[in-house]
Amino acid sequence: MRGYMYILLCGNGQYYTGSTIDLDRRLEQHQNGEGANFTRKHLPIKLVYCETFDRIDEAFYREKQIQKWTHAKKEALINGDLDLLVKLSKSKK
Repeated sequence: MRGYMYILLCGNGQYYTGSTIDLDRRLEQHQNGEGANFTRKHLPIKLVYCETFDRIDEAFYREKQIQKWTHAKKEALINGDLDLLVKLSKSKK
């Protein structure tokens, strides 16, 4: 089953990382305050990044990987700045 790993920009300027099999439905849930507690408390949300996987477990694995990243590292990924992403990966996580 296809899966999606996504990053949302929340109303407080922080990022929320999640995974799902139905991205449109999940975004609607977050926007309606029916998603995770974090997004419910920090509306509005905006989708800023998404990756598609052949299987949901791959998306979930990627979600858990990115959740450990710093704000700056997530921004580098979102902006497609691979040079900065590599540089940040070599420094402290």
